[in-house]
Amino acid sequence: MHSYAQLSFSTIIPDVVSRFAQNNALGYVNEKPMTYAQMGKQIEAVKAFLEASEIIPGDRVAIYSQNMPNWGVVYFALQCMGVVAVPVLPDFNSFELQNVLNHSEAKAIFISKSLEFKLKEVKSEFVELIVRIDDFNILEGGKQSFVFDENAKCTNTYQPDENELAILLYTSGTTGESKGVMLSQKNVISNAFQTECVQKILDTDKFLSVLPLSHTYENTIGLILPILNGAHVTYLTKPPVASVLLPAMQSVKPTLMLTVPLIIEKVFKASILPTIQKKTATRIMHKYKLTRKLLYRIAGKKLYQTFGGNLKFFGIGGAKLDPQVEQFLRDAKFPYSIGYGLTETAPLLAGSAPFQTKFQAIGPNITDCELKINNPDPKTGEGEIWAKGPNVMLGYYKSEAKTKEVITEDGWFKTGDLGVYDKKGYLSHKGRLKNLIVGANGENIYPEEIESLINNFRHVVESIVVEQKGKLVALVHFDREELELKLKGLKSDISNKVDDKIEEIGNKVDQTINELAEELQEYINARVNKFSRIQLLIVHPDPFHKTATKKIKRYLYA
Repeated sequence: MHSYAQLSFSTIIPDVVSRFAQNNALGYVNEKPMTYAQMGKQIEAVKAFLEASEIIPGDRVAIYSQNMPNWGVVYFALQCMGVVAVPVLPDFNSFELQNVLNHSEAKAIFISKSLEFKLKEVKSEFVELIVRIDDFNILEGGKQSFVFDENAKCTNTYQPDENELAILLYTSGTTGESKGVMLSQKNVISNAFQTECVQKILDTDKFLSVLPLSHTYENTIGLILPILNGAHVTYLTKPPVASVLLPAMQSVKPTLMLTVPLIIEKVFKASILPTIQKKTATRIMHKYKLTRKLLYRIAGKKLYQTFGGNLKFFGIGGAKLDPQVEQFLRDAKFPYSIGYGLTETAPLLAGSAPFQTKFQAIGPNITDCELKINNPDPKTGEGEIWAKGPNVMLGYYKSEAKTKEVITEDGWFKTGDLGVYDKKGYLSHKGRLKNLIVGANGENIYPEEIESLINNFRHVVESIVVEQKGKLVALVHFDREELELKLKGLKSDISNKVDDKIEEIGNKVDQTINELAEELQEYINARVNKFSRIQLLIVHPDPFHKTATKKIKRYLYA
């Protein structure tokens, strides 16, 4: 496992810097990365800079930036000094950022150039120093004349306690109110070591990082884990849309990637399925299990090459994976891995290595971590998942009451997730306890299961199932653009009168969506038990608002 007496970054960072000095550490796609030796020097310089700016252990410092090599450098510098890092999700708006800065009482903020505009509306009585993370220029406060010196060394030695508050994470969560999750260095470092039971990391491994570093999933498994093992992490210079991601994967040829289901689901629905549906022969083959498997295997080989051809681990977490997409990954022999965890558990609790996955299941618990199903239903074995281990958070910041609600006297953390174990000890996730809808006769209705049915219906982008006035209601967002393109194609064969066409197509799309909605409601209700039938289906014209791991913010629609 590991041989460190103390699970603290002040012990571990100097060790990995000397052991892997010449290895590549952090860099951008198609740019020269910094080596471990250079990263170590840079961390030391940032510590000296923080010292000169009178930041002391226990102070809170926010990092509000898109992914970049300096993100990790600042994070490790703060950790090595015992300064509390407050990573903020880059898609938080000014109002959310202000809440975080005020609640955490952050004394300084490192912000990327691309997000500086959001500071205009932010008022915080605590922030004394604003630094541009791209080049360490002081934007406000501090000693303005002070210039960052990359050769500077820190004057004090720091030995932070592994059990003290080290990271404050604000999850926008799917339930509304932001809570500050308090994690210690021991929480995140032990979780990085715990994940090695799912996948061993070598110092020759290459990670391509696409999820926000301010999310604990990317932070622990996509930054801390590779750095502990001398691996190389590469960042994109732009958001991970297909036109950016595809050339990056060809250039980096990653061996490991962490993603959320939405990324692979988009690839499947936008490029793999349409290619199969295009030709009559492949369309017929797709209908039968045996020939479908063959089609998926061929498509999977192609996809593997698109991802750079070296992938051995494609981690999927943050939400439940669509069953149809998972079936494709299995038949394609794609090296996907499923993980389950929460910010409060730093994050990983259970997972399975590629080729040990089971359809629609997560996997066994990670090492050194106890999980149990509390108060299971005698018939189904389902109940709330509880967790215990070195990765369970210290609690919620400034909220003893909320902490007491989720952590029992004897240290069990109540995840708020419903799960069940199979005979092989694989955990399956049934949905959030909060989302569970109890029917008129006391039966359990899992909205997530109905949604995955809806989302596989043609032209559906996403959906959410809620209860309104005792009725089961589905809000469904259809792909309007796709339908417009389809109808334009049909129309261009018939007439070339442009003005009439636009309005006509708009009306035709509305009509088509209404017909699809009616058909969809019948389709679902023929496939679910009688308690889970949809009584009202509402077409939702816009995409739903989502969290960092692309989960729909349900509380906005319930």
